[in-house]
Amino acid sequence: MGKILVCDGNEAAAWGVARSKPDMVAVFPITPQSSLAEYISQFVADGVIKADLMDVEGEHSVLSVLQGACLAGARTYTASCGQGLAFMFEPYFRSAPLRLPLVMSIVTRDGITPQSVWGGQQDAMTVRETGWIHMYCETCQEILDTVIMAYRIAENRDVMLPVNVNHDGNYLSYGVEKVELPEEEEVDAFMGEKNTNWHVALDPDRPMGVDPLTGGAGGVGPSLFVSYRKGHCKGMQNALRVITEVHEEWGERFGRYYAPLVEEYRLDDADYAIVTIGSMSGAGKDAVDAAREEGEKVGLIKIKTFRPFPLQALRDALAKVKAVGVVDRSVSFAWNSGPVYQELLSALYFLDNRIPAVSFIGGLAGADITIDHFKRVIDTTARTLQGEVPSECIWLNEND
Repeated sequence: MGKILVCDGNEAAAWGVARSKPDMVAVFPITPQSSLAEYISQFVADGVIKADLMDVEGEHSVLSVLQGACLAGARTYTASCGQGLAFMFEPYFRSAPLRLPLVMSIVTRDGITPQSVWGGQQDAMTVRETGWIHMYCETCQEILDTVIMAYRIAENRDVMLPVNVNHDGNYLSYGVEKVELPEEEEVDAFMGEKNTNWHVALDPDRPMGVDPLTGGAGGVGPSLFVSYRKGHCKGMQNALRVITEVHEEWGERFGRYYAPLVEEYRLDDADYAIVTIGSMSGAGKDAVDAAREEGEKVGLIKIKTFRPFPLQALRDALAKVKAVGVVDRSVSFAWNSGPVYQELLSALYFLDNRIPAVSFIGGLAGADITIDHFKRVIDTTARTLQGEVPSECIWLNEND
């Protein structure tokens, strides 16, 4: 058994980084990620993390220097959110097509206008189409463990893609709970040999070009660009298998098992289900338990991996129920719904039978999603079985 700590989610992430032994880290503080940057800096100063800490002027430079380090063979880490993530968007967008196995925490927060520095998932959901792997955590323990697993996933030769480990600002970043810190030697055995640059390695004795010009005048034609995109998509699909394998091995070694893609909670005999992502899942499970005590046959589907989209796992879970209510902590402006709901509709297309789905949005700008809110979600979803399907999204905190 490892050492028991009492810490918040940001410190848990920092301990996950420490056990992963990166060669270089760069972080720039922004609420609610700031204390994570402070923990990382303190760990480097104290020798807990034996890595180069890059002192740069902003988030754009944070990820730019790590790209160079990763291309030279270093294991790297950073964290950001909100406007910091927006500032680093240019190098962020380039990281995945370069197939760089970076690991980065997004301590999720809502949009800046109207003024907000509080939790939500708008930042991470906004960048979901940039080719990074995205995994969402429910607890502080899951944050620590997932950060470590992220390196195994990112550096797998069948994947070679950057990974975001996302945890909710406020509720997990500052929420304190007991966690178990695995022993260093056990994590070393789990991680195995580091090999981050087998596909490309910057070397002054062997100069090479990185990110060549493709297509257009003077380029080599669109076929090279297409091959990059096709290979990238293949790596994302490979990641579904690798994420599952890594989670299984983690459970066998450390005794903590997490659903790698989609968790099914009390779903086997359920008539309908609610869908959650991130820290809200705990309150959702409590609400399901309470409804079960009242005779309601309801279950819960928690999404852990959102990119790559876990189509088959979601399809298998949704096939067990007759209706579903999806709770988002962010907004898809184009669809007047939440983005998880919007994408879950694609999974419903592959079911043999059409089932009703309801979109709920809650927890914006740090608002709580309580058991009472989930009771409303459960009651509304249950009524769809009698044909009462809302025509529009339901905003849970509108009158709070």
